[in-house]
Amino acid sequence: MSGRDPFCQPRRIRRGAALTLVFTSVLVAGAATGALPQGEGKSARDEARWAGPAGHHADVARAAEEAMADGKSPIQAAKRAVSRSGDRWGAVYSQGEYEEFEESLDGQYTGVGLWARSDRDGSIEVTKVRAGSPAATAGIRPGDLLRSVDGEKTDGRPVTEVVSLLRGDATDAPVGTAVRLGLERGTRAWTETLRRAQLSTDSVTVRELAGRVTVIKVATFTKGSGHQVREAVRQTPPGAGIVLDLRGNSGGLVSEAVTAASAFLDGGLVATYDVEGEQRALHAESGGDTTRPLVAVVDGGTMSAAELLTGAVQDRGRALVVGSRTFGKGSVQMPSRLPDGSVAELTVGHYRTPSGRGVDGRGITPDLETGEDALQRAGTVLRGLAGPS
Repeated sequence: MSGRDPFCQPRRIRRGAALTLVFTSVLVAGAATGALPQGEGKSARDEARWAGPAGHHADVARAAEEAMADGKSPIQAAKRAVSRSGDRWGAVYSQGEYEEFEESLDGQYTGVGLWARSDRDGSIEVTKVRAGSPAATAGIRPGDLLRSVDGEKTDGRPVTEVVSLLRGDATDAPVGTAVRLGLERGTRAWTETLRRAQLSTDSVTVRELAGRVTVIKVATFTKGSGHQVREAVRQTPPGAGIVLDLRGNSGGLVSEAVTAASAFLDGGLVATYDVEGEQRALHAESGGDTTRPLVAVVDGGTMSAAELLTGAVQDRGRALVVGSRTFGKGSVQMPSRLPDGSVAELTVGHYRTPSGRGVDGRGITPDLETGEDALQRAGTVLRGLAGPS
């Protein structure tokens, strides 16, 4: 494969266009069980292209089709088939859920600016409010309980369903439409009517630290985030080193991770992967900054496409990696559409770093292991790499 990025921008399922290859994130499943906070824009998942009805995909499709013929739930039948297969990362989504996940990859979404999680008792708690959003303007705060959306109770619902209600997915609610929230804070219960707005995920942020250190934080790899990383590198002050902060990055568009790698590499291999035994490769574009000191910071929340980027700069000797062992999500999933329109994503292969290391189930071990002081340690290491001023 040439240095050209082999991935393209995803399209909505409802439009029937093909999607491109994916290294999916576990965040979707985590959100559904309440294990992880979930925003309206969803954590970006990795790109995918449709798989043909062969092998494991065919077995799951057959289970769904038989359930439909018997008047039973095809989604539940498909989920049971995936569970029996032992596919750790396999999952089944309704058509609406999958469309919503894909929309978030654009880096923009329609919503009110809330992130939420499911507590142990099944209640939905607000975990984050986006500054300047309709929710922030209304005075909603982290810790508030979201009891209802447009009159529908939220207790006991999966977070994905609550997010879908907030966004108005069932009616394709456009920007400006109203949504009524039932909220609770301590002993106070009240109702707020908000207007949905077009919001962005802000996946890349940049800040300067003392001692000529620029921190580029990448939260997820959504559309355009790789270009934002490259621009941030170009605009870094002369003589400054860079900390690439990938902590908590659950993955996203692999094409964007490759573009981000191109900011620090002058062409060459980023990763290899296999799809049902066929070997393929990803290459960086030429012209990246290969001289500026670079430290990558990772933790147990660094996953999938973020691990792909980490492994590339570590194996290529471009960066020192500081922090704790990454999550270990290095498998490749492809989606197939089931007879009822739902989508099954099933594992078809794995990717490896440039030196041939497998990531799935192992993660990436930092060059310097440290804990909560990872950013501070990274700055110290970076200043040492830069030498005296």
